[in-house]
Parts: sequence; structure tokens; C-alpha cells
Amino acid sequence: ALPTVTAAATGQGGGAQHLVEGMDIPGQWWTLFHSEPLNALIEDALKHNPDTEAAQAALRAAWEGVYVQRAAYMPSVSLGYNPSRQRVAKPLASPINSGKNLYSVATAQVNVSYTADLWGGNRRQVESLVAQADSQRFQLEAAYLTLTANLVNAAIGEAALRAQIDATQRIIASQETILRSLQRQQVLGQAADADVAAQVALLEQNRAALPGLEQQLAQQRDALAALCGRLPDERIDAQFELKDLQLPLELPLSLPAALVEQRPDVRTADAQLHAASAQIGVAIANRLPNLQITAALGSSGVTSSMGEPGNLQQTSKLFQGGSAFWTLGANLVQPLLDGGALKHKQRAAEATFEMSAAQYRSTVVSAVQDVADTLHAIQGDAATLAATAKAERAAARSLEIVQRQLALGDVSEIVSLNAQVTYQQALIALVQAQASRYSDTAALFQALGGGWWNRSDIEDKAIAQKTPSK
Repeated sequence: ALPTVTAAATGQGGGAQHLVEGMDIPGQWWTLFHSEPLNALIEDALKHNPDTEAAQAALRAAWEGVYVQRAAYMPSVSLGYNPSRQRVAKPLASPINSGKNLYSVATAQVNVSYTADLWGGNRRQVESLVAQADSQRFQLEAAYLTLTANLVNAAIGEAALRAQIDATQRIIASQETILRSLQRQQVLGQAADADVAAQVALLEQNRAALPGLEQQLAQQRDALAALCGRLPDERIDAQFELKDLQLPLELPLSLPAALVEQRPDVRTADAQLHAASAQIGVAIANRLPNLQITAALGSSGVTSSMGEPGNLQQTSKLFQGGSAFWTLGANLVQPLLDGGALKHKQRAAEATFEMSAAQYRSTVVSAVQDVADTLHAIQGDAATLAATAKAERAAARSLEIVQRQLALGDVSEIVSLNAQVTYQQALIALVQAQASRYSDTAALFQALGGGWWNRSDIEDKAIAQKTPSK
């Protein structure tokens, strides 16, 4: 049984999320976060990401391979023209041509060959290639899904880092003010050296944390550029903050039976299983008799060296009466002794099918586990966010009280600054909880397949059709 999501905390990123069984997933699922910069960024990335371009090209190549194999259903027809010039020894010269020993020979013919698909070997080979093309199609869908999910997570990560950097800078500013106050008190003999040293250590710890956050933000921007097919020094205008993202409150829930139809990785494994099954038929057909029919129809012209120029004379006599010829033949081949090669090829195909079947089952199990883990994470995020939201509100209430006391002269400025630091630390924890909830919500859409069956954002959607036009 899959877990359910209970009521969550209120506030930014903390609305109660509800699971809706059977809810369809929009093809552009990221629009549920209601961020225009994010929508524009993903639209740009879908057009310029090199990985998706490579997957598109691989899909086209796979279908071209299908068309190549389908050509074997039809006879092969070729047209040939063979002019030649030859000389024979004088004693062997034909008396019919007045003893001439120099000849021009031209032959024109049409060749037809056809291999009968008696046992369905070619049909099963086409079936295998179509399944492989389907597999490549779903790998393309997986590439799109991975790209969009990575972009959403990168945007969420950037928003969270910006909020953490801002809060950390505020903490550092407050602690610098506290340190200056303690140093003044130290001069007056009202603060111990140990208090000043402890404050210096605390300040430096927070200063040390800031470069790491800034480095992560820079790397996140580099990741966004790379996902859009750009170099790190190429500017991306979109910038993200958590307040600009809305948490989807209705979440889809698919039963395992529907999940196997939605997940691109499961559909890929299914197509690979189908391809492996067809290869067994190919291996069996290769062990049975093979019939090939051939035919040729043509004409030959022979001239001596006298008279008209050779080429004109050959052409003029090429289609004269009596110059035509034809052949018709059949070739039936039954393998008898091959050292067991064909038998072992069939066994290898059967073993490959068994391997593909096991991989399919493993992929299905992993897919269901992925969804279950994501739902557990969303539930845990809701509980964590509720607790951190309470801590943030408590810290805000404490800061409000201390500031009123400071205005009345009941507490020192240091107490007020410490309350501000506590509040900013609680705010950082809240930001991290919000970001986790956003990310795990995006992970659920990814785990359920991302709604690729409803997608309309790709211009060249024709390449993603299961059966392209013929």
C-alpha cells in the first residue's frame, strides 16, 4: 500500500497537500509552480539542450533502421549496363566476322531477386527493430523528464540558497554589532575576555559558512546554464526566489497498474523485452530452409572493330532480334552442419529474453519504490515544515518581545541582537524545509512519469509518435 500525505503546516510553502487518486498529470507539470521565469527557462532548455537533441537524433536513426529492414519485404530490382572491348588471338578469331579478332560487347540487363520470408524471420526482425525504436522513443521521453526535473530542482535550489545567503549576511551583521559592543564593554571592564573570544569564534564560524553558500549558488547558476545548452559565462536572466514559487496543493497518485504505463523507464524496459522476444523468432527462422528467387532479363550486342565507332555500333545492335536473354532460378538452402552455431544463437536469444524479463520486473519494482519513497518524503517534509514554522514563529515572537523591552530600556542591545540572530537561524531552517518540500513535490511528478503523454511543448512532436508516417 502506498502512503498518504496528511495535513501540513500553513504559510509559504506550507499549505496542506492532498493526494488525488487517478489525477492526470499535465504535460507541462512544472507550470503548477506558477513561475513565469521557470516556464520560460524550461522552454528555452527544451530547444537547446544537447542531450535531448542527441536523443532525438538517436530516435530518428532507430526508425531509419526499421525502414531499412522493411525493404526486405519487397523484391530487389537493379539495372545494369556493361560495355567491354576485347581482343582474342588471331587463330581463334571467328570466321563469321571475316576473321576479325577485335570485338566490342555491350550487355544491358534487369536483375530481380526476392528472398521469401517463409518462416517470418524478416517479420520478426522488423518487429524487433520497431520495439528498439519504441525503446529509444521512451529514452527520449526520459531525457525530457530528467531535464525538466533537473531545471525545477536547480531553480528551487537557487531560491533556497539566495534566502540562506541573505539570512546568513544578516546574522553576520548582527554578530559584528554584538562583537563591537562587547569590545567596548571590555575596554570599560564590563565584559570578560572569554565573552569577547567566544563572540569572535561565533562570528568567524558564520563568516566561514558564507563563501560556501555563495559557491553553491554560483555552481547552481552554472548548472542552469549547462542544462540550457550554454557555457557558464553565458548569462541566464532568470533568477529565482522561494516567494515566487507556489507549492502545488493537489498531488496525483497513480496505482501500480497505471504506473507501468506512465514511467518512461518502465516503457523502455518493456520495449526491450519485446525486442528480445522477437529475436528468438529470428534465431529460429535462421535454422530453417531459406528460399531465394532470382531473375534476369537483358540483351547483348557484339560488333567487330570495323564500321561505325564502337559505342554507337554496340548500342544499335543491343536490342536487335536474337540479342535478348533471360534467366530464372531459385536457391533453397537448409543449414545442415554449422558446429551448433545456429542452435547456440537461439539459446543466446532465449537467455537474452530471460534477462530482459528480469530487468523489466526490477524496473517495475524500482518504479513503485520510487513513488512510495517520494510520498514518504513529502509526508516527512510536511511534518518538518510544521515544526520549523512553529520554531520560526516562536523566534519571531521572542524577537518582538525583546525589541519592545529594548525600547523600554529593560534589556541591553546585545540581548536584542542575539534574538535577531536566533530568528535568522530559525528562518534558515524554515527555508531549507520549504525547499525540501518543493523538491520532493517535483520528484513526485517525475516519479509518476511527468505527464509526457499530455505534452504539447515540443515543436517536433512528430518524432515522438509511436508509429511514424510511412
